[in-house]
Amino acid sequence: MISRRSIVLTLGAAASSAVSLPVLAASRRNPIRMFDTDNDGTLDLAEVKRAASALFDRLDPDHDGTLDKRELAGRLTTRELAAADPDRDGTLNRDEYLAVVEQRFNAANPDKDGTLDPRELSSNAGKALLRLLR
Repeated sequence: MISRRSIVLTLGAAASSAVSLPVLAASRRNPIRMFDTDNDGTLDLAEVKRAASALFDRLDPDHDGTLDKRELAGRLTTRELAAADPDRDGTLNRDEYLAVVEQRFNAANPDKDGTLDPRELSSNAGKALLRLLR
């Protein structure tokens, strides 16, 4: 038999999810809102690397400390993976992955001010960086 408590908890969870879905969707469309931990309206390299490091952990379900082609699907092409893989083992460890993130951050930051604003993130280089963070 279903208790009143179960019904209340279920309804509360459903309502909570319904409220958070639009917020989550909006933050996915706005990477600055997702990753801007100091709330200055831009992303700096530390914020981007922090986000990339957290993503690395989520992309590494076998916890072997590396990401292979399958785990990187949609983020790097085969050619990009080969270029980012200095030891040619077919995987990227955290340092190698963060090096690619830093290269893409720098490419998306043509004014070299150390931060990325919405305009820079909407450039081709900015979009390439964002593929590594989502």
